[in-house]
Amino acid sequence: MSCNPSFGGIGKGVLVREVDAMDGLCGRMADLGGVQFRILNRSKGPAVHGPRAQVDRVIYKRNMLQTLQTYAGLDIKAGSVADILLDRSTELDEQALKRLASQDSTLATSSATVVGVRLESGEIIRARKVVITTGTFLGGEIHIGLKAFPSGRKGEAASIGLSKSLKDAGFRLGRMKTGTPPRLDGLTIDYSRMPKQLGDMPVSPFSFIHDSVPHANDQVVCYQTHTTPAVHDMIRANFDQSIHIRETIRGPRYCPSLESKVKRFSEKESHLIWLEPEGLPEHTSTVYPNGISNTMPEDIQQKFLRMIPGLENVVMTQPGYGVEYDHVDPRELKRTLETKRVTGLYMAGQINGTTGYEEAAAQGLLAGANAGLAAVHSKAECESQEAPQLTLDRSDGYLGVLIDDLITRGVNEPYRVFTARSEYRLSSRANNADLRLTRRAAALGL
Repeated sequence: MSCNPSFGGIGKGVLVREVDAMDGLCGRMADLGGVQFRILNRSKGPAVHGPRAQVDRVIYKRNMLQTLQTYAGLDIKAGSVADILLDRSTELDEQALKRLASQDSTLATSSATVVGVRLESGEIIRARKVVITTGTFLGGEIHIGLKAFPSGRKGEAASIGLSKSLKDAGFRLGRMKTGTPPRLDGLTIDYSRMPKQLGDMPVSPFSFIHDSVPHANDQVVCYQTHTTPAVHDMIRANFDQSIHIRETIRGPRYCPSLESKVKRFSEKESHLIWLEPEGLPEHTSTVYPNGISNTMPEDIQQKFLRMIPGLENVVMTQPGYGVEYDHVDPRELKRTLETKRVTGLYMAGQINGTTGYEEAAAQGLLAGANAGLAAVHSKAECESQEAPQLTLDRSDGYLGVLIDDLITRGVNEPYRVFTARSEYRLSSRANNADLRLTRRAAALGL
């Protein structure tokens, strides 16, 4: 969880339940590490209920690593992929590659087959099927004020070689951006004047195999505060100090930066901020201020934070920053998330133009399942469509809506799931994901 320490929400919570229904892990891990659980939109009908949980980063990471490292049949190798290895029926010169790259995304046809990957260390790993899940690391560049440097997440290197490899394979790459707020020391926050937000009791776990969760009786408290006109004035006065707010590259419309909110909603005198603990007190005192993602210089961030009610003496432990990254036109994909241009190559997550853990997890499950199913069947079976596949229609659930939107409409901004995107939301609810999908996944051996 490199950004918000939470899972779920409106639409997104249904995706987590769908992943769980097909034996994905993120819902189970969120239950084990969850420190506050809520059903959003509880006052409305079940079609728009959004399960959400604040999650302790330490517990989540520990449990996920332990589960993966002991998972039967799974070998984990740490390394950075620099190149995709392809087998082409004929060698293509530079002009042919340019013609391939200019091919309409919706009409793209396979010109190569993946045969493995090359790591930055030079080591080659042979594989019949490869799934790429690069997050914000593909050609990633971090922005803080006027500073820019290659990175996909603070303190971690970007994947530059892989971007070139995809371009060389004929893929057309676009750029998107996102951001994360500063992190605060919760011990320096004055909560006495802030409204509390408590978790639900009894809790509603994500996973259908859980009746309750370990921390149901010691849930953390979130608090509400807000920006002020003075904060907005400071942001406006320093627009020229951020290179990230340029309009040439699209950011997430439904989770905008503070700069974007001040610019777009100039008539508003304040915007809500939710102060969300990143875990149990024994693990961390860090607080995530949800609602003030920004890319201002560090000194400006520290100044405007102390203009916010309750944060007059706050200590910023990490500045907020923006990230620009490469993505592929998702119309290059089949319903299995295999690419049309390269046989055996699958993509999931931000590389397909989406945003959020939940969208990435759902795509990862579908792409991984199809790559695995194709790997254990012959090439002839796969080409003749006789090999089993995990494909979902819009009527099957939010994952079906997500895939259909991506491969038919493409993206011009980071895509996120909402209940409003599904015309089947009355039947695709959070409380029936197991009835919709578990038997189907079991039939495929998932």
